[in-house]
Amino acid sequence: MASIDSIIQGVNITGTINESNKKILTKDAIAFLALLHRSFDPRRKELLHRRVIRQAELDRGALPDFLPETKHIRDDATWRAAVPAPGLADRRVEITGPTDRKMIINALNSNVWTYMADLEDSSAPTWANMIGGQVNLYDAIRRQVDFKLGGKEYKLRTDRALPTLIVRPRGWHLEEKHFTVDGEPISGSLFDFGLYFFHNAKELVKRGHGPYFYLPKLESHLEARLWNDVFNLAQDKIGMSRGTIRGTVLIETILAAFEMDEIIFELRDHSSGLNCGRWDYIFSVIKKFRQNPNFILPDRSAVTMTVPFMDAYVKLLIQTCHKRQVAAMGGMAAQIPIKDDKAANDKAMEGVYADKLREVKAGHDGTWVAHPALASIASEVFNKHMPTPNQYFVRREDVKITANDLLNMNVPGQITEEGIRKNLNIGLGYMEGWLRGVGCVPINYLMEDAATAEVSRSQLWQWVRHGVSTADGKKVDKAYALKLLKEQTEELASKASKGNKYHLAAQYFAGQVTGEDYADFLTSLLYNEITSVGTGSPASKL
Repeated sequence: MASIDSIIQGVNITGTINESNKKILTKDAIAFLALLHRSFDPRRKELLHRRVIRQAELDRGALPDFLPETKHIRDDATWRAAVPAPGLADRRVEITGPTDRKMIINALNSNVWTYMADLEDSSAPTWANMIGGQVNLYDAIRRQVDFKLGGKEYKLRTDRALPTLIVRPRGWHLEEKHFTVDGEPISGSLFDFGLYFFHNAKELVKRGHGPYFYLPKLESHLEARLWNDVFNLAQDKIGMSRGTIRGTVLIETILAAFEMDEIIFELRDHSSGLNCGRWDYIFSVIKKFRQNPNFILPDRSAVTMTVPFMDAYVKLLIQTCHKRQVAAMGGMAAQIPIKDDKAANDKAMEGVYADKLREVKAGHDGTWVAHPALASIASEVFNKHMPTPNQYFVRREDVKITANDLLNMNVPGQITEEGIRKNLNIGLGYMEGWLRGVGCVPINYLMEDAATAEVSRSQLWQWVRHGVSTADGKKVDKAYALKLLKEQTEELASKASKGNKYHLAAQYFAGQVTGEDYADFLTSLLYNEITSVGTGSPASKL
């Protein structure tokens, strides 16, 4: 058997290694990451290339459909996924947020059933955020995360059991450039998963739960198969029974919506369900069909969960999950309490209540909130209408969703200058925060993350590309978009503190709103701005 030093030959770490994160970046953990990279990175790149080929087909006018080669999987009503793992049978309210120390404590102290610790869309992937998040999760699992700040003490509650912890690693498309193996950056997915699993899997089992994950941005069942293979190798490597890991897949791409059965099937020994990642899903619809004039959507505010393509997606997800006896999780309530305007706050909270009521009545087994104050509203709704731990018994056999239903863009609404300015403000606001290392930004009493920023910039690109007109007859062209971008940038920058990054954000945004260049993801576009990659040092010197 090869020695640890020989395995980590070829590993180079350019991120800062201090006393705090040395307990995470041990030689054994680095060797585990190197194993994951060498075993799976070639297939990851093949699957990413497959995305490029698929996009080219869509650009030529092709439309997705359910796969004929996997019809036998969809039609076979006898197979089931694994029974719920400890702590995952009842997930009626899940809180989500980044992995800074204060957030982790506040989330775990919330009156929720699970906490999704997010290393993806609500975290800007600076080295400090990514490695610091791992340290914080390590400490939280062992109840060693308490700290003091500004005379205030933050500590985990002891009066009841803490929520079940679920971690979301980065998507397959992102890399961790501060950690290279044989000259290539490791996948952000493998880095985030590998460090968390290696250090915490056995400890989590010892404490009554297990290593649980949310899997983002999948576009096919083949990408789910890759995750399943990663899970099997990881469990085998540390001597853990296969099936201990559980993964909930976010259905946040239009292509994955056509392969829900197949995705659960690939992960069936490790599956804990699917989630309606609503904002990313809207982003994906615009992105994938951005060249097709039949897919132009109105202002973001008009694209609600009840428009035809969103309603079809929700119904199919619930039906599919319950047929396979796994959780069908609802979407995010991103509202933040409005403390200085009771009337506005009451209206916002009424909207949250109505949204959660729609979800539970449709058959969802749980839902997401972004703020602890919303947990009581979501709990009230689900406790009243879901007295059982879940609704797997709600089979939704009345649902008959076709490809045309998933692609039905009959969305009433208009494109307005107000909608354009809102998109610009959200895109600029999020990108500015992200460039400062903040991945979750409050804007107009909503907690915005990468998904909503992506919707904003993709709509702007789409509208300019196809030369639409606003409700008052103004043609949305390149000059108009850039004029409004300049105005919104100046307005936001003038109100922000010194040293803000609005003008840098605008430089990047300007290339994304003219209907010309289109980056695959904003996070990929901006990533080099927040990396501190130098020459680094070999891992063997640790």
